[in-house]
Amino acid sequence: MVRPSTVMNRPAPSITSHNDEASRALLAGLLSQFQDAQNSDGGWAFQKGGDSRVEATCWAVLALADTDSRAEIGRGIDFLKAQQLRDGSWPAATGMASGGWVTSLAALTLVQFPDSEKSVQAGLQWLSDDYPRDSSRWQKFLKKLSSAKQHTSHNDEFRGWGWTPRTASWVEPTSFALMAFAAVSAQGAKLEPGSRANLSSALAQSIAERRALATGLLYDRMCAGGGWNCGNPRVYGVDGDSLILSTCWALLALHDAPEHPNRALSLEWLQKSFATIASPGSLAVAQITLEHYGLPTPAIRRQLSDFSAAELAGQGTHVVSWVALALNRSRVWPTGLRGSPGTGHNSQGAGHELPT
Repeated sequence: MVRPSTVMNRPAPSITSHNDEASRALLAGLLSQFQDAQNSDGGWAFQKGGDSRVEATCWAVLALADTDSRAEIGRGIDFLKAQQLRDGSWPAATGMASGGWVTSLAALTLVQFPDSEKSVQAGLQWLSDDYPRDSSRWQKFLKKLSSAKQHTSHNDEFRGWGWTPRTASWVEPTSFALMAFAAVSAQGAKLEPGSRANLSSALAQSIAERRALATGLLYDRMCAGGGWNCGNPRVYGVDGDSLILSTCWALLALHDAPEHPNRALSLEWLQKSFATIASPGSLAVAQITLEHYGLPTPAIRRQLSDFSAAELAGQGTHVVSWVALALNRSRVWPTGLRGSPGTGHNSQGAGHELPT
């Protein structure tokens, strides 16, 4: 059993920038929802009573970290470790024979806790080895033949990750893979040199190369005017619309990437779009993103504290988790120095080391 009480020796959390009674009450209600909805196998479903899923469990564990829910966290971590496949990946659902994008989310979750380095390293190796099929020579040739009809304009030399192995690069799974690499790098940097568990030089080099290619892909897939959608920014000659969540995931993934004007442009788009966000899940992730960059959140008519715990629970465990994370100023995710975007990937810290 993992002992979450030993995690990082963090101070007690302080609640939200508003620090008002409504926010404190909502967070307490959300924490009760987690305790009530945890399944007997230690995992969480997207809806209470459903089958446990890796994605839902990851978000719940991240939201519960830095709280007193030590037993629930430990059982959730045990569930995640039990779900990992022999090749190092994690499946979307129990019983599936192959893993997918949730490998990134599981890795960035487990790296927050001790005694998980073997699971995390296996996940990183799987991510490093998973190249999308759309980067093959044959697929590039087919795209050249059809490019005149599709009017696409992205660079096929960049590579990211797909939702499932050996498919096409998409913005969101690429973003989560980059976040996993960044989380491992950030956690390793907090430890004393003698207490770090080094990755193999081959894996470290592969991760560094994948990060560079994936960062290039995200900037290449940015929509006109800033922001991202799920896939290509322009299809059949028509510009796609940016989406809040896709933009947030990409910006969080690019936080410690080399400085780029498109990042500032996308942050500006997110700030301008903030007041139009209606769903609490998107609102929470957007708030987390802006705070991670040290930017103020624009005024809006409906605050997160205006939603009830029961209302949020009806929208899924992931939404409950995102709102709980937004309300907790000492949240463990996203990892990194809040408000200090990087000026470039550290070649010595691009996932090279893991906590012991």
